[in-house]
This record gives sequence, C-alpha cells and structure tokens, in this order.
Amino acid sequence: MKQVYSVGQVNNYIKTMFVQDYLLRNLAVRGEVSNCKYHPSGHIYFSLKDQSGAIACVMFAGQRKGLAFRMKDGDKVVVAGSVSVYERDGRYQLYAREISLEGAGLLYERFLRLKQELEEMGMFAPEYKQPIPAYAKTVGIVTASTGAAIQDIRNIALRRNPYVQLILYPALVQGEGAKESIVRGIRTLDALGLDVLIVGRGGGSIEDLWAFNEECVARAIFECRTPVISAVGHETDTTIADYAADLRAPTPSAAAELAVCDIRELLRRFSAYRERLEGSLWGRMELLKSRLEHYRTKLTYLSPVQQLREKRQYLADTQEQLEAAMNGKLEQSRHRLQIYLERFRGLSPLEKLNQGFSYVENSQGRAVTRISQVKEGDLLAVQVTDGKIRVRVLDKETIERRQRDG
Repeated sequence: MKQVYSVGQVNNYIKTMFVQDYLLRNLAVRGEVSNCKYHPSGHIYFSLKDQSGAIACVMFAGQRKGLAFRMKDGDKVVVAGSVSVYERDGRYQLYAREISLEGAGLLYERFLRLKQELEEMGMFAPEYKQPIPAYAKTVGIVTASTGAAIQDIRNIALRRNPYVQLILYPALVQGEGAKESIVRGIRTLDALGLDVLIVGRGGGSIEDLWAFNEECVARAIFECRTPVISAVGHETDTTIADYAADLRAPTPSAAAELAVCDIRELLRRFSAYRERLEGSLWGRMELLKSRLEHYRTKLTYLSPVQQLREKRQYLADTQEQLEAAMNGKLEQSRHRLQIYLERFRGLSPLEKLNQGFSYVENSQGRAVTRISQVKEGDLLAVQVTDGKIRVRVLDKETIERRQRDG
C-alpha cells in the first residue's frame, strides 16, 4: 500500500526544496507592479507580472528601508529577494528585500554607496546640524526660476509673512551642469549672510533628482554656514542632500512653512503675552497700592502725634470714667446717708419727745424706766421738747402688762 502524507507535510517538503535551491534564495525579478496594497502593519503586498505570467510578492515592514519610493500599480521595477512557499496557503511567493525602478538600479546602488560613504565620514551626524531660526527675515532659495517649487515657496511665504525677504538664485536642477549650478547657488547665498537657505526642487524620477545626490552638493550643504532646509521632490523622495541638510522638508511648500514664521500667529501670541503682562502689572500695582496703604495706615497709627492724641483721648476717657465713678459713689453714699438719717430720726429722743413722749431722769442724771428706781419723795427731772420739769414723787403704782405670745 502506498504511503499517505498530510497537506502540511507536502507543503513543508516543497518549501524545503525551495530553500535548498541556491538560485531561489537570491534572485532579481523584473516585471510590472499590480494589485499593490500597503497594509496598516507596514507590509506591502503586490504582484509582479509580464506577458507570460505573474508571481505573488510581499515586502515586510522590516525590509522597507530597501524601498526608496512609493510603489504603485503600473511601475516597472526590479525586485531582489528570495522565493519560498507560504505553507498555510500552499503557494509560493517572492519575498522582496530591495525594490528599484527599472533602469534606475545602477543609480540607486550609487546612491546607497555614496550615502554610506558620507555617513561614515560623519557628514550626517546630528551634532553638526544647525538650528533653524524661528523668526527669519531673509530667506535664500536655490532652485529653478520657472518651476512649481519657487511658486509654492513664494505663495506660502507671502501668506505667512509678507515682510520676509526672499532671495532667489536661479539654478539648474536637472541635467548637465545642474550640480555645479546648485553648488554655486549655495555658496553665493551663503556669502550674503542670510538667515536660512532652502535648496530643492519639485518631484521627479531618480534620474531627474540625481543632481541632489551628488557628493559636491552634499559637501556644499555641509560646509554652508547658513542653516539649510532641503526640499527635494515629494514626501517619498529621499536624496543625499536631505541627509546633509540641517533640516529636511517633505516638499518645497513645507520648507517655506518651516523657514517663514506665521506673522498672524506671532502677533496673536504677542497680543496674548501683552494682555498677560498688563494683567500681571495691574495686579502687581494693586498689590503694591494695598501694601502702601497698609504701611501708610500703620505709620499714621504709630506716629508720635497720633500716639499723643490717643493718650490724651485715653486720659480724657479715664477722667470721665473716674468722675462718673466718683459721682456714682457719692450718690450712693448720699442715698445710704439719707437712709441712715431716716433711721436715726426714727430713733432720736427728740423726735419721740415731739410725738408727746418725755424723758425722766433722777437726781443723778440716770434715766428712770421702772418704778422700782424711785421712791416717794425723790426729786425727778422730766425732759420735754422745750425744757425740763422738776417734780417730786408723791406716789407710785405698778401696772400689770400682758406680753403677747410669740
């Protein structure tokens, strides 16, 4: 009986055969791009076709550094990579490591070699990058005088700040003599002592942009004392000039926005700063006024004149309080004296005499209050209101009085 294999075993066997084939591990395939899709994960899925057939291709996100342009359907490209089997679907596909436009492969290799050479020399090192001034007054531009790039830069600069002076060096940016023209433009504008330079052009193929991949242009940018913004091509285009420049802009329009400050936004910020400063100053002044008023009040309170005035007032108040207390005390004493006088008047013998009573005393001047103190024949003196009456005792009689209960 024949041996039976699983689908996975067959696919794995076929993949092993592909891996062992030296040619399939490293080859370059020419064709036209179709069904190109950029996945959110960063992978690129596409097909490569010609008149005789098609092959599925994939470039993983980790290999994207091998792609110097944004690929689209219809591009004629050369894909370098390896062919292997995707076991899950049982189909083979080309795993791309590098992709270059057909006809530009040699230029791209020159680009990579020069980039590596200049990078090893330190020309792209961040410590050599100059800061772009935030408020540039003069901006030099090295580009073609008739291209769309200069028009975009002028429009953006005029909209953002019409007071900025733009100085154009009309350079050749493509073809024979372009690199020399760009270098002369950079050095000429650098000698003028401008605030910032924009070096660039509009988009194009790698051949069109090659002048900005020349070593002499990169060295001119690196040696420039004026900060340089590169603005070559579209966002996906990258040149040696971009690495050598102090700042890379994805487009000439973006370079103008980076070089020219928005004066309306600046004025708005100044207005906000002024309002904050005025508010702070007014608040500070109010605080100082309040503090000054406090010190003035305190000095007035502590001044000798004020102290004397307060002491006089205190003495006057104390004198009034003492007089009031004394008058109150005298009035209270008068009232008490009056009470005592009334009481004494009630106890006064004279008052009793005035009421019809009399006072009797014996010859020794002692008061006679009982009949036992006298005997018949004694001489007595009777005191009445207007004088004394002398009498002799003829007789005495005892009167019985009942004492009230309780």
